Amino acid sequence: MSPSPALVAVAHGSRDPRSAATVAELVGEVRRQRPGLDVRLSFLDLSAPRLPDVLDGVAADGHARAVVVPLLLGHAFHARVDVPGAVATAAARLPGLDIAISPVLGNRPGRGADRGSGHRHGHAGLSAAALRRLAAVAGPLHDPGLGVVLAAIGSSHAPANAAVADVVAGWTRRFGWSGGSAAFATAAAPSVPDAVAALRAGGARRVAVAQWILAPGLLPDRIERDAAAAGVPVASPLGPDPGVARAVLARFDERAAAQPLPHHLTA
Repeated sequence: MSPSPALVAVAHGSRDPRSAATVAELVGEVRRQRPGLDVRLSFLDLSAPRLPDVLDGVAADGHARAVVVPLLLGHAFHARVDVPGAVATAAARLPGLDIAISPVLGNRPGRGADRGSGHRHGHAGLSAAALRRLAAVAGPLHDPGLGVVLAAIGSSHAPANAAVADVVAGWTRRFGWSGGSAAFATAAAPSVPDAVAALRAGGARRVAVAQWILAPGLLPDRIERDAAAAGVPVASPLGPDPGVARAVLARFDERAAAQPLPHHLTA
């Protein structure tokens, strides 16, 4: 058996084929950045291959360890329930494979500084990617007349939504913007149109929308339609940005370093 862990990236999955294609591009960027690492893509639902099948393949190929890295930006239901449940089921079926789960790419709400990244709300590569996307549509970010909406999918888990608001609040302080607001496509308020209107009422001379979303899909399309209706530019999802790939590898490295070798490999 190989003592080197495999990296199993797991995304939620979507009926929209653009989502799986974008996630596959991101995993390709992870492989490009770490050529010697066995990196595999999986999904929880709606897309293939599914996480249990990929873990079966990892075990069949001789790995003793695997680190599952959730391709999620918030610590909400999928991170708290779906991923651990799927891994527990696989672990019971694969006693020869030690499976660990890394934290999500974004930081858990209330956890403070993210070790190893120096960034309060997850690996700094995420913010770098989002800000690059934003600057591409909004122009210079050091503008006191700018208001920024950071749009996310939204969750019934309030701390996950609060973490998005904290991200844009940090950007607002950093760049000296007129204002910043989180907005959500579903499950939480405000909506993108309401957030844009509030920033304009607060004195922003121009407003732009950034996305705290990994890949395109039906809900990101709603965000883009709402931004267009409000007459403001909207950045693309984070996608296969090199900063996101660095975040994936950082999560893997942190968890792999804490994952002991199985006894039969150390005896």
